[in-house]
Amino acid sequence: MSNSIKIIPFGGVRENGKNMYAVEVENQIFILDAGLKYPENELMGIDVVIPDWEYLRQHKDKIVGVFLTHGHADSIGALPYFLMDFNVPVFGSEMTIALAKLAVKSHKEVKKFNDFHVVDATTAIDFNDVTVSFFQTTHTIPETLGVVIETSEGNIVYTGDFKFDQTAAKGYQTDLARLAEIGSQGVLALLSDSAGAGISGTSAREKDIGEYVKETFKHQDGRIIVASVASNIMRIQQIIDAAVAADRKIVLSGKDLEQIVNTAMSLGKLKLPKDLLISMKEADQLDPSQVVVLETGKMGEPIKSLQQIASGDNPKLHMTDNDLVFVTTTPSYAQETEVQKTKDMIYRTGAEVKFISDDLNPSGHANQNDEQLMLNFMKPKYFIPIQGEYRLLNKHAQLAEEVGIPADRIFITAKGDVLTYKNGEFHLGDHIDVGNTMIDGTGIGDIGNIVLRDRRVLSEDGIFVVVATIDRKKKKIVARPQITSRGFVFVKTNHQLMKQSADLVEKVVQENLDQKEFDWSHLKQDVREKLNRFLFDQTKRHPVILPVIMEINQHAKRKGKKNNDEAKKDNSSNKEKKSNNGHHRGRGRGRKHDKQGQNKKNNNKN
Repeated sequence: MSNSIKIIPFGGVRENGKNMYAVEVENQIFILDAGLKYPENELMGIDVVIPDWEYLRQHKDKIVGVFLTHGHADSIGALPYFLMDFNVPVFGSEMTIALAKLAVKSHKEVKKFNDFHVVDATTAIDFNDVTVSFFQTTHTIPETLGVVIETSEGNIVYTGDFKFDQTAAKGYQTDLARLAEIGSQGVLALLSDSAGAGISGTSAREKDIGEYVKETFKHQDGRIIVASVASNIMRIQQIIDAAVAADRKIVLSGKDLEQIVNTAMSLGKLKLPKDLLISMKEADQLDPSQVVVLETGKMGEPIKSLQQIASGDNPKLHMTDNDLVFVTTTPSYAQETEVQKTKDMIYRTGAEVKFISDDLNPSGHANQNDEQLMLNFMKPKYFIPIQGEYRLLNKHAQLAEEVGIPADRIFITAKGDVLTYKNGEFHLGDHIDVGNTMIDGTGIGDIGNIVLRDRRVLSEDGIFVVVATIDRKKKKIVARPQITSRGFVFVKTNHQLMKQSADLVEKVVQENLDQKEFDWSHLKQDVREKLNRFLFDQTKRHPVILPVIMEINQHAKRKGKKNNDEAKKDNSSNKEKKSNNGHHRGRGRGRKHDKQGQNKKNNNKN
């Protein structure tokens, strides 16, 4: 009897980043990566986006572990949030686990979690009738691994991020013999990286990138501010080597970067002279031609950090006319607008800007030739392109057809699609709801589409607040509507618009009060709709309109006043009764006053 197998993508398909896939074999679920992605421009105020794993909560007893391919945010970024819901073991290479621990310790809810397991390309782990093993690949961070889930039906292979580079240094090299071995065992399904499917030419070799960085440093007279992803260990090593060759010192700017560099050094993954790193204070005492500032941002992404420096919001670092801002990362397509904005801000400071991607293709992902080579190594029965937008998944599918994989055995999936293996074949079965979980500050998943829509409208047309006070019993407006506008129009120069708006609100409110049946929700909706039409006719804008209707009861107020007057009379009567019935009290007060009066007389005499 064949095993029941399901493959479910929770992220990483039809998008950049947020890689997370579940492979379910019988009653065991294997989680492949748990990554995040940085938000697109329309996700206003959102810090990061992680997968939605509601389905996994319903089957949490089946999860046997999380298997990480490498230490970049698109692979481990969601791990702390995942561990808040699932207390399961985490597997990865030494470098990957070290970075995963850093990510987890930064979240107080799970900072004590310590069920981590270091594996390598020789490791094989048995889970009942399933064995999980690994193979080494080339990426921009050392000890990147692919994952093999060995079942009785064949291997399910997840490549993670990879490329082929024959000049890769030790620790970054792909084990080609191991790839051939896995393929010869029989691959039932291959989940392969598609992020570089749009690269038709040859990707730059890391050896060539290292020489390019050295040449850039060599021909720069002033200070160099290098922007890089903190976890791109290969690029950081190239920057270190270039700084040593140019006789420059390096300043590490940012807590995340310092932690990652220190971790990589302790594991022997970074090599640098002891006196190379200096503080910003020490750098200020040196000539700018002797200084390199290595800059990353929150969670390692440097673009926002560069904006802060260019706008003067970074208290420790300011750009000057003779600086070179050298961007050694390739930002995602989702950040293209931010990249252009950042360039403009830097040029305004007088500094120069240089992007490594303008001269080279420094991608850490497989190009088209690499992707077809991986397919030929694996010779999969079924192919699922992953990690990329739809156009890249589609291009990767076309490349698979070119090497002989039938189109009906290629699945371009969406989040929540369930690929089910039954009767010797994979087919697209049920679909589960898998959305995005948005992280905003400390809030996890409390920002939804409605909130984002309101933020978008507020950013475009502002807010218009109307406050009216009514007496419902008397059916009249007690106070003329007060109007407050933010981000819509400047009130002081639009008196006529404010007056007409107040008149309209007053009319609408009175019409609702005059009706036989009064309804609060209908009143607010009526104000909102009619005011919205009026403001659009006048300004061609649709602000967020917030009607605030307050009610007072004037009858109750007067009745209360009458009661108070009566209460005062009652108190006076009680005082008279007490005065008549309590002679000793009266005499006591009288003697006190007499004594005070006597004292006054004695003082006058003196």
